[in-house]
Amino acid sequence: MRAARVFAHPSFPVADVPRRLFGSFVEHMGRCVYTGIYEPDHASADQFGLRPDVVDLVRELGVTTVRYPGGNFVSNYRWEDGVGPVEERPRRLDLAWHTTETNEFGLNEFLRWARLTGVEPMLAVNLGTRGPAETLELLEYCNHPSGTTLSSRRAAHGAKDPHDVRMWCLGNEMDGPWQTGHKTAEEYGRLAAETARAMRQYDPTLELVACGSSHARMPTFGAWEDTVLDLTYDQVDFISLHAYYELHDGDVDSYLASGAEMDRFIEQVVATADAVGARRRSDRKILLSFDEWNVWHAPAFPPAGADWPIAPRLQEDTFDVRDAVVVGGLLISLLRHCDRVRAACMAQLVNVLGPIRTEPGGPAWRQTIFHPFAHTAGWASGTVVRTVVEAPTVRTRRQGTVPAVDAVVTHDDDHVTVLAVNRTLHEALQLQVDLSAFGDVVVIEAVSIHDDDPNAMNTAEEPDRVAPRVIGQLQGSGAALDVELPPTSWLAVRLRKEPGGQTPEDRHSR
Repeated sequence: MRAARVFAHPSFPVADVPRRLFGSFVEHMGRCVYTGIYEPDHASADQFGLRPDVVDLVRELGVTTVRYPGGNFVSNYRWEDGVGPVEERPRRLDLAWHTTETNEFGLNEFLRWARLTGVEPMLAVNLGTRGPAETLELLEYCNHPSGTTLSSRRAAHGAKDPHDVRMWCLGNEMDGPWQTGHKTAEEYGRLAAETARAMRQYDPTLELVACGSSHARMPTFGAWEDTVLDLTYDQVDFISLHAYYELHDGDVDSYLASGAEMDRFIEQVVATADAVGARRRSDRKILLSFDEWNVWHAPAFPPAGADWPIAPRLQEDTFDVRDAVVVGGLLISLLRHCDRVRAACMAQLVNVLGPIRTEPGGPAWRQTIFHPFAHTAGWASGTVVRTVVEAPTVRTRRQGTVPAVDAVVTHDDDHVTVLAVNRTLHEALQLQVDLSAFGDVVVIEAVSIHDDDPNAMNTAEEPDRVAPRVIGQLQGSGAALDVELPPTSWLAVRLRKEPGGQTPEDRHSR
């Protein structure tokens, strides 16, 4: 059996693990909200119509931040429609998904749900059909303590205390011709800068995200970031990235190596942002918000019909083992670049490409992609360290030649975490991780995702068909890890640093 070797050292930190890296996304699209997180007719619904089974799964998933309410939906959304007495809220046509929005669930309902689940809200504002004036009204409604018309209106709507939302997205995918209010880079950059300046007049400590390209294959990619950041550089903190990774023409090798594509995307945006900064002779560093990412296999959107349905089934992928391995690899890529990627959102949270699935009036369950996200969010802590991988390679059509194994290591005062994926279709590899620089360590828990059938998936009938397998005894000394990685598999190992354990310096001194 061929071996893959991983080397990591605490003297070479990348950055601290940002908790916002484990965010998600809730949009008024399909059944993400209605019969997803909110279903008042469900037998288990609480007094606010929220599904407690979904709340429990969101907590288990470890989601830290949730972006809302879109997505394409936000570019024709009037936030005022979703506040106040429910029976007085208007029904509107949602142009993004050709559906009817009832506005039964709106801003205060979402923020109540966010508090209940313990997530930080990240609000997106409409810069498609609206602008600075409406954004300032939303900001005042959300964050001002009291004494103004809008803060008093919020209190009258049952939210006496300010919501204190800190992170705001300035529109969504404004480079896309499909976007309501689509703009050129110059038009959007000017509008985003005006909106950001106005928001900072109210609160200069807000964290603001400018729209980057909708994906790296956009014909304006790179030029869009350059122009937008040139116009907004001193007003925003983040530029956004969006990417969905698909299986093309049965090319599983390239699909399993999707992390390499994410790496390139991140590095290209960082290079562009830093070039703008250099041109402006600025000491500021623009951070990255990868606020839409996931795997995606659902067929193309059906053509819009004459009807405008309420919460139809849209893009409800059922994910298999291969998808879980890809998601595990994408999380490794995000961690590897966490010095600049300081926020990220898996899109979306429930039903629409979600790690959580529900049935109206029925159960909720974990998709295969739930598990690598939950363990990474739960175990990756402290500091990401530079990780070097020596492994056999895989030749792919879309990603070129990539290492068969990808891995990352994190550590804090008490623990070391190793995350790894085997990106080969048929070859098991022996993974050998040199942890000698961390002193003596002992395995607390090790889990993997693998199945003899890589097409295995979870369903309402078999919700736990694919789940993390606990790995028994692992070979190796107190300073190394030695484990077999089956083909198409993901691995997470949590180790405890032994009190008084010897570091290499200790051993040398003896």
